Amino acid sequence: MQYLELHEKKQHGTVDFPFEYHQVDFRHPRYEMDYHWHAEYELIRVLSGELMMTLDENKLLVKAGEAVFIHGGILHSGMPDNCVYECLVFDINAFLKQNPSGCSAYIQKIASQSALVFHHFSQKYENIHILLEQVFAAVSDPSPGYELMTFGCMYRFFGQVFAEHLYLDSAPRQRKGYRQIIQLKNVLDYIDSNYQNPITLEQLAQVSSMSPKYFCRFFRQMTHRTPMDYLNHQRVEHACYELSTTEHTVTDVAYNCGFNDLSYFIKTFRRYKGITPRKFQGS
Repeated sequence: MQYLELHEKKQHGTVDFPFEYHQVDFRHPRYEMDYHWHAEYELIRVLSGELMMTLDENKLLVKAGEAVFIHGGILHSGMPDNCVYECLVFDINAFLKQNPSGCSAYIQKIASQSALVFHHFSQKYENIHILLEQVFAAVSDPSPGYELMTFGCMYRFFGQVFAEHLYLDSAPRQRKGYRQIIQLKNVLDYIDSNYQNPITLEQLAQVSSMSPKYFCRFFRQMTHRTPMDYLNHQRVEHACYELSTTEHTVTDVAYNCGFNDLSYFIKTFRRYKGITPRKFQGS
């Protein structure tokens, strides 16, 4: 999945069918799922290997045969380990627009997040996995009628969630560390919007309304990276996508992604990716 913006603003799917499916493996230029969030909801199903995910301030290891449900607005990232996974991003409001009799009250609880669907469905949730297999089979095969199949399978999934009470009665503002998550979102959004320009530690600290010293400690605790390490990593990730999808020269890509020195770009790129930008572009 191409997480090109930290805060994804693009429409997923179409107006009439707001579902977008992706299968991701190591060949994908954005194999590692960087911190991002979007208004839409998301289902992730691990097919092989493992995926270490961070949802807001919580970490969880998702193994093959397990799944994750991500509510809209949740800051999340994923670090794959020999992993193949598939994602379904969807607009929860699509179910409210369909509004079949008797269903809207349940969907509204999920949309308002007064019912927080469990994030992690381990292998013990057999009924859920049977339904999720049907959901992903339907949405990944765009044959005539697949839209109906996808909606139907999703309604069955939500029905099972309520039948087995696989949700928490909680509002998002009650989540632990909610204010810290907002602060982190502001900083990451600033980085993503300005990575092409010079960014100082003082600027990032100001965005977070913290002193530089406290901000560095806070950022490392939340992301396990220093602010400058995260910034350089983001620049390299954007460079990877540009190298894979355009005919731009390595020099142009370096400057487009915020590096003012070509040799430093090559050195930093190799540190994160293990090869030079030119070899990456030709692979």
